[in-house]
Amino acid sequence: MIFKICSETNPGRMRSQNEDSIAVDADNGLCILADGMGGHNAGEVASGMATAFIKSELSEVLDQAGKNIDSAQVRGAMVGSIDKANSAIFNMSRTNPQYSGMGTTLVVGVFHGASLLLAHIGDSRCYRLRGGQMQQLTKDHSLLQEQVDSGLVLAANSATPRSPGQNLVTRALGVESAVQADIDYVELAADDIYLMCSDGLSDMVCDNAIAGILQSDSAFEQKAGQLVAAANDGGGRDNISVVLVKVCEEQKTGLLDSARRAIQGVWAGSKRN
Repeated sequence: MIFKICSETNPGRMRSQNEDSIAVDADNGLCILADGMGGHNAGEVASGMATAFIKSELSEVLDQAGKNIDSAQVRGAMVGSIDKANSAIFNMSRTNPQYSGMGTTLVVGVFHGASLLLAHIGDSRCYRLRGGQMQQLTKDHSLLQEQVDSGLVLAANSATPRSPGQNLVTRALGVESAVQADIDYVELAADDIYLMCSDGLSDMVCDNAIAGILQSDSAFEQKAGQLVAAANDGGGRDNISVVLVKVCEEQKTGLLDSARRAIQGVWAGSKRN
């Protein structure tokens, strides 16, 4: 498989600063998205630390191992980089009063071969569009999700008024000395589209509208911007970040044609002799 990747981040209409952060290493199929939290720019610090640290750690491992790395090695490197990023953010928040209590959500994906290793913490999400069907691959770590699971509220698929505290995340990177990410293996198929996003998109645009944009005739590289525009049109109440990955089958036509020409050349030479 080969992968097309595009991304965009935007402060939205209501926020003066952007506390989201994105990092992409296209050569290694690595995508990272984080949505920071905390006052006095602390959220921006936390999300920036998370994406920079994890990209540096994982890219180094993936570069060194190359295509021979297996899923277990990728998982080990991913868990290790998340743990180190958590410790770095947590220690900074403890030693710098202005960053006290800061943290961030996290989505990390490594697209390798025919599979995706996906990790997440908090309420930033990863979706998959396959065969016209949109599916949320991650499950929010949030008070609202707990209320949905317990049957106290119905799941909302669009921007709806929330009760105070419902947006509270129940798990975040850097808030405690240790954190556990949910990690899943996903088998890839040609023409899949994967969307990582902060809640600035998912709270403003319903799944059906997101799927409509992803299935539109627009160039793939334009779709990230179109999703951000849709979130801003819906109110833009929070920072908006998206990372899109399209799975494509590697074109082997050139190799086959070269092999065919080589065989024909050998046959023609034999015939002349």
